Amino acid sequence: MAKKRTCYSGIGGQAVLEGIMMKNGDRYAVAVRKPSGEIEVELESYQGVLHGHKIKEIPFIRGIFNFIDSLILGNKCLTFSASFYDEEEEETADRKRKVSSEKTEKLMMTLVTVFSVILAVGIFVVLPYYIASLMEDYIHNRSLMNIIEGGLRILIFLIYVLAISAMKDIRRLYRYHGAEHKCINCLERGRELTVRNVMRCSRLHKRCGTSFIFFVLFISIILFFFIRVDNPVERVALRILLMPVVAGISYEVIRLAGRSDNALVKLLSLPGMLIQRITTKEPDKDMVEVAIAAVEAVFDWREFLEQNFGNPEGEASLDNAEENGQTIPDFYEEEPEEESETENP
Repeated sequence: MAKKRTCYSGIGGQAVLEGIMMKNGDRYAVAVRKPSGEIEVELESYQGVLHGHKIKEIPFIRGIFNFIDSLILGNKCLTFSASFYDEEEEETADRKRKVSSEKTEKLMMTLVTVFSVILAVGIFVVLPYYIASLMEDYIHNRSLMNIIEGGLRILIFLIYVLAISAMKDIRRLYRYHGAEHKCINCLERGRELTVRNVMRCSRLHKRCGTSFIFFVLFISIILFFFIRVDNPVERVALRILLMPVVAGISYEVIRLAGRSDNALVKLLSLPGMLIQRITTKEPDKDMVEVAIAAVEAVFDWREFLEQNFGNPEGEASLDNAEENGQTIPDFYEEEPEEESETENP
């Protein structure tokens, strides 16, 4: 069967509480399934730190600022989605009044972002180093110690991902994460953005944040391998100081992965794609509807298909293909079974 081409769309997203954020350029939309069942969509713009500055266009430097922007925007979108599910179910007027306090909101976003970074550095940088240092009396090869430390870093990340996946809310978040990926895969394969088409697409994507984190962990092993400092405090300090460098390199790698079908790129992307089998789950049709609402708020997918695939529908839609007795394309997954999860949002 002929290989189906893909086309980079430029849109990205993130799962939030009972919803999805999709971003295209400076515009982003958060679509949330409210307790009433209605889909609420908020459309705004986010220009990010140092907007318009040329430093954000420099390779390996731009990744640092993109990472910071993603943290800030991600926390903001999570806060917005959570506002619909407060335990006391505040009245709409009260919620709007709280959101309108921009100074308080910005301060909270800054504090949450800083705390998130500190916590991540502590768990994935300092903790692996400390555990590895306990073996120094038995292993005197510095290169081997660096490899063990890197392996511990990846192991801790996998344990963390598996542990939080046991939480009910996180499992639902992972299903929305899957819906986000399916929507983007549907578009980039030249398919109409319909619930049926989206449901058939893969929930794995090379530009996922999960893959980015894996690249950060893997590249840090290579970079720290060449750091030979005897003082333990200096070794930890250098690891922390070099994390922006690692993030910048990782951004360029995942940026390349999202734009290339090269065999080597696919091989490098494979571990991250495997981890995505944990961090994404099959969504239901209601979740896909939310994802489509978020995409349509910021992205003219019909124009995208027309420009890149030749007609408003792209290639023949899945529905039409089945009606005409055509074989379902190989990039679609089998019709996923509905998960047994029945809890209400």
